[in-house]
Amino acid sequence: MFTNLYEKIKTFMKDNLFTVILSVILLLTLVIELPFDVEMPGGIIDLENRVKINGEEAKIDGSFNMAYVSVIQGKIPYIIMGLILPDWDVVKQSDTMYENETVEDANKRDKLELEQSKDYATVAAMEAAGIPYEIKNKKNNLIYVDPKAKTDLKIGDIILAVDDHELFDMDELGKIIQEHKVGDVLKLKVLRNKKEVNCHAEVFKEDDKNYIGVSALTTFDIDSDVKVEITSKKQESGPSGGLMMTLMTYNALTKQDLTHGKKIVGTGTISLDGSVGEIGGVKYKLMGAVKNHADLFLVPEGNYEEAVKVKKEKKYKIEIVKVSKLQDAIDYLEGL
Repeated sequence: MFTNLYEKIKTFMKDNLFTVILSVILLLTLVIELPFDVEMPGGIIDLENRVKINGEEAKIDGSFNMAYVSVIQGKIPYIIMGLILPDWDVVKQSDTMYENETVEDANKRDKLELEQSKDYATVAAMEAAGIPYEIKNKKNNLIYVDPKAKTDLKIGDIILAVDDHELFDMDELGKIIQEHKVGDVLKLKVLRNKKEVNCHAEVFKEDDKNYIGVSALTTFDIDSDVKVEITSKKQESGPSGGLMMTLMTYNALTKQDLTHGKKIVGTGTISLDGSVGEIGGVKYKLMGAVKNHADLFLVPEGNYEEAVKVKKEKKYKIEIVKVSKLQDAIDYLEGL
């Protein structure tokens, strides 16, 4: 029985060798992932159901929306399409990652950037709305260790103290590093896997500035009589939705409707002081906004020229508004 089956398979392979080889090659092209990503026009995320004030969602006639870039991991068919289609681009994964950073660590960093963005959006909105608050329980989350660093710190550590001094935030750590000499070794206390661990890091100089070769993102709790909750989905990450989360939160806190019935799409990071930062992939985000029939597109000052260039090339009718700080967006929307 097995001999007959073997002979049948052998004969089939011999008679259909080319087809079998071609099928295997096609299967491999669909499965193998190369170290590239394919970027293309994205979509928008309506924030109306994402922001709650004291447990209640704000109701508005229009909408505030975050814009995003669609990204597909580099399987061969998508890479070929990315090289052919005018609005698709192939980019090296290494171009969006730190040196020697793994894809897993990069994804963790993106998730933390989103959490930090939510915290910053809440504070910036409360500041603009005049809502009292207090920042508590800061966590300095280590997201990167430079290959040049002489340290036993690890990604995922939460930095608690440096030289027996409780650390407030990473700006404070930067100042402490500048006060030391090259070769000095800092003693750091970190929280690792829920246990306190003593670590060290040696100071080195690069471009006339002192470093210990690590990067961290600060997240925190916000204590206020007004409870703000900003939710996101598991697959979402990154800091570029900061401006729009802040606007939706401010709008809800002040119980007004800055949309005036319009579909408002935008992008840009947010800082604690309300500054709006530059982002990547603005052309894809603008295309996604137009595809979803947005009335306005809010864009950071650093991305404005590129957005206007794409608008002219594509002959879009959408209105593009340049924003360098939160108050710019609020003032513009109040004047609609």
